[in-house]
Parts: sequence; C-alpha cells; structure tokens
Amino acid sequence: MSKRLSRWALAVPVALMIAGLAGCGSSQPAGTSASDASSAAGGGAKEVTVFAAASLTGTFTELGKTFEAAHPGTTVRFNFGSSATLAQQIIQGAPADVFAAASPAIMKTVTDAGLAGSPTTFVRNKLQIAVPADNPGKVEELKDLADPKVKVALCAEQVPCGAAAIKALGAAGLKVTPVTLEQDVKATLTKVELGEVDAALVYKTDVIASAGKAKGIDFPEADQAINDYPIAPLTRAPAGDLARQFVDLVLSQQGKDVLAKSGFEAP
Repeated sequence: MSKRLSRWALAVPVALMIAGLAGCGSSQPAGTSASDASSAAGGGAKEVTVFAAASLTGTFTELGKTFEAAHPGTTVRFNFGSSATLAQQIIQGAPADVFAAASPAIMKTVTDAGLAGSPTTFVRNKLQIAVPADNPGKVEELKDLADPKVKVALCAEQVPCGAAAIKALGAAGLKVTPVTLEQDVKATLTKVELGEVDAALVYKTDVIASAGKAKGIDFPEADQAINDYPIAPLTRAPAGDLARQFVDLVLSQQGKDVLAKSGFEAP
C-alpha cells in the first residue's frame, strides 16, 4: 500500500527547515530520496494507487508497466487482495485512486458511500475446479468435491470467489465441506499448488496464471456463477487525472487484449 501521506508528512517540514537553515542548497534530509523530495514539492515523480482484486494481479501488473512507460516519471502502486477487504479499506479512508473489484455488490458499497464515480464493467470471470498437476484426489467433476475423502479449499463466503462457489454448488445441488476457507482467490489456489488440498474452486484466470502448477477442470454450473468486474476512479483520488487515465487504459483495446490473454471474458 502506498506511503504517500507519510512521505508528505515527513518530507515537507524537514525540507522547509533545511531550506531555512541552508538557503537554496540541494541537500536532502537523511533518509529522503531526491524523488521523494521532488514529489513533496509538487513536481517530478507522481504516483497513482490502484486497489484491485487479487485475481487481477498478473494483468494489472502488466498494465501498470505499460502505464508507467507511457507516463515517464509516474509510478503505479498496487494493493491486491480480497475485494471486500479493499472496499473496507477505502471506506475507512485509505488513500487510493482507482478501485477494481471482482463483484458489483462490493463496488456498490464504495459507490453508496460516495467514494467512487459510476463504475464500468470491464471483464467477467468464471470458476474452474483447480487440482494439483498430478490430481492425487482423482477429481474429474464438481460432484467429486462432495466426497468427504476429497480435501477441498474454498474462498470465504464474503469474498467474490467464495460467493460464486456457493452459487455454483447450489446450482448443482451439492454440499461441500471445505477443510479451509481462504480470504482471497490467490491464497485458495496456493493450497492446491502446495498439495495441501485435492481441489479448490477458483477463477479460470488464476489456474492459467499458475503456469502448470495447477490443472483446471471446467464444469457446467460455472456458467450460473460468473462474476462481473467493475472499475472506477475514486472521488477523493489524490491523483485524479492519473486515475482516469489508468481506467482508460484498462478499458482500451490494449487493456482488453491483456485481460483476454489471461482468460478473462468480455462483459
């Protein structure tokens, strides 16, 4: 998470004190870089802070590098995690410029608080059954997760991937007792990659991002539990112009291509 506010709080008073004692010298306070001081003075490097669902980690990191290349001197800071947790952080006053959630319902908690403009749905995501590459639990379809011998990881219910899993399992008429409930989809998939569980319900995009550490199994009920992803600049964004430009990049054809390559579907 960005430390912009703390750098402002420390850099500006110290810089003023040194200016008063040393005139127009170029020395910087101890522990403060030239870029920090330049940012504190309102010039030089700038930052845009993006809060985004954990399942967007790979794609948004790539888009962040693209954005920085197109905006020399600008740094994109990311805070990836559970959409529900990120929304609460924003509501509680965490400094951020852009919010990209894995659930319209969670985005609504931010817009209802007057903290985001009108969101735009930019992608959709679908669940897969993720199993270790050697599939030790011999999982082949969704009903296999109801076998008490099969160790299953799910996202927690308040997390978008957890809500989607509950919907999909309900559509199949299945009751699954997970051995663990994780706070975001990346943590859930990690249980599979480490061989700590036999299967998990995660997004197709995360299985693709595992680069062979996990294998994905499609199941028809996933079509009834698709998650829409909304994005919006935040109304109190410290870097409002950059926030809008980052959202524009995500919505552009270039952004769509990056997202599609990783398995996201068009809305």
